Amino acid sequence: MASHKLLVTPPKALLKPLSIPNQLLLGPGPSNLPPRIMAAGGLQMIGSMSKDMYQIMDEIKEGIQYVFQTRNPLTLVISGSGHCALEAALVNVLEPGDSFLVGANGIWGQRAVDIGERIGARVHPMTKDPGGHYTLQEVEEGLAQHKPVLLFLTHGESSTGVLQPLDGFGELCHRYKCLLLVDSVASLGGTPLYMDRQGIDILYSGSQKALNAPPGTSLISFSDKAKKKMYSRKTKPFSFYLDIKWLANFKGCDDQPRMYHHTIPVISLYSLRESLALIAEQGLENSWRQHREAAAYLHGRLQALGLQLFVKDPALRLPTVTTVAVPAGYDWRDIVSYVIDHFDIEIMGGLGPSTGKVLRIGLLGCNATRENVDRVTEALRAALQHCPKKKL
Repeated sequence: MASHKLLVTPPKALLKPLSIPNQLLLGPGPSNLPPRIMAAGGLQMIGSMSKDMYQIMDEIKEGIQYVFQTRNPLTLVISGSGHCALEAALVNVLEPGDSFLVGANGIWGQRAVDIGERIGARVHPMTKDPGGHYTLQEVEEGLAQHKPVLLFLTHGESSTGVLQPLDGFGELCHRYKCLLLVDSVASLGGTPLYMDRQGIDILYSGSQKALNAPPGTSLISFSDKAKKKMYSRKTKPFSFYLDIKWLANFKGCDDQPRMYHHTIPVISLYSLRESLALIAEQGLENSWRQHREAAAYLHGRLQALGLQLFVKDPALRLPTVTTVAVPAGYDWRDIVSYVIDHFDIEIMGGLGPSTGKVLRIGLLGCNATRENVDRVTEALRAALQHCPKKKL
């Protein structure tokens, strides 16, 4: 028998059925889920350390190696979002006092700076205004001046819509005995990326964008050079949860018997496995083409409305997330609210340094279609006609 009366009664809201709106998610992520991935999320639980689960984790590893275009043995899924993978990379590679060079041209570079400072690294941001990118010459100057052990670049900066060129940066870093860490959360699956050929030492991404899986799992891979740096460190990583030595063993990336580390999100891994299967069936090059063609169509439709693309150089535009300059006289919040309230379509405003400057429209995975472009541009047309406009 209970010895005390309950102070809190059952919440009335939880006694009602769950109600989820039917929305088209055309922001920078998360994206809508294809039927096959939704079906995977409804499958029965299995043991997180069963042989069947280990088989699924092994298949996920192969899928990551495919979408990353890498043969790295130290390739695995992490239980956490893309932020978690970024932190896993930094807490394992960096030690207090290490020099860390960061391309901070949007919010993800800013986050890398923050985490690096928390670790106690000597952080050197290369700060650019939203819309900027990095040249080989600029990076070489930073490498020569600061002699970092690690350089961070964002391939697809979803807060600004910039696609950072990567060719040559790996070779440049290695010439200066520096590792290259790349964020591909917003770019993976939507634009060409070749981890091994481009000399990327650490690459990570997330599940919820062009892969069309639920948020909460992330993908990461380490080169042999990165592994050597991590496995020869003088201090333990600050995080036990993200200690790569433990995770590598648990995820089958070494030749030792697997040991329990944490309880993995089994159902989310079903969904991630299926998302990787879908892109394998479609083919990476076909996925890249789909996003490139959908983005080009979107750009034309937006310009026909009189809207200005925020990234001026077409070669530097991220195919998965398009940024549009907020039209003069409008409050971006009015436009975003009108589109969701009247059309059930989600688009987003800026984030971090791009807040108030842009609208962000995502064409991610299965959402990258001409039909969806037509729907969102018609919604924007209506918003521009009906939202209040300040007199200039």
